[in-house]
Amino acid sequence: MIKYYVYENGSLRETEQSEPGCWISVVQPTPQEVRELVETYGLDSGFVKSSLDEEESSRIEREDDQTLVIIDTPVSSVDDDQTKNFYTQPVGIIITDDYVFTISIKETQIITEAMQGTIRNLRPSFKTRFVLQLLLRIAALFLTHLKQIDKISSAAEQQLHDAMKNELLMQLLALEKSLVYFSTSLKANEATIEKIFRGRVIKLYDEDQDLLEDVLIEMKQAIEMSSIYTGILSSMMAVSYTHLTLPTT
Repeated sequence: MIKYYVYENGSLRETEQSEPGCWISVVQPTPQEVRELVETYGLDSGFVKSSLDEEESSRIEREDDQTLVIIDTPVSSVDDDQTKNFYTQPVGIIITDDYVFTISIKETQIITEAMQGTIRNLRPSFKTRFVLQLLLRIAALFLTHLKQIDKISSAAEQQLHDAMKNELLMQLLALEKSLVYFSTSLKANEATIEKIFRGRVIKLYDEDQDLLEDVLIEMKQAIEMSSIYTGILSSMMAVSYTHLTLPTT
């Protein structure tokens, strides 16, 4: 699906067709829509393909007059057995002379929030600031999800004092796996943001410098939190396995 948004009267408004300075949101595109992106808008086919690859790692690349930023975003889900899982999904951002595109294989929270106006003063005509605002919100979402992981693991720790249940162990294993995903993605995101910080790929303006610094600070904070929670959870897992292997009397 392809949607078009322009900034008007203080907020984003969906329009029927594209116009210079608009944001073009692409989610789960059909093969015909992918061809339209390449043929009508002249997007680099490799950039589009990378944006739709769930295994693609965070990076930034420039080709002629187009810049690709792939950034990992946090996602959560609940299994049939009520085990909560956290993982990441890449979103591609392509900047051209006339437009800024976001391309993803699935709808993500960051795209939904942007569409709904949750991210204030999101102006696609200010392409650099638009990208930095998305990155800042993604960093905030990582922090929110990490706090959820901490809350779930803290509740699990309380239950460990009572009895070890299979579903509790499954949840702890899922959280441990989630933190591995988050840690890997956050470090890749950090490398991408630091490359933007150097200003060689995306043109940076003086008024965007503080915003970029905020993005980097938030991302580093998320990396630190992920590391702390990983250590805590590893200790809890060690206690859990000890509890399971203790002989019964």
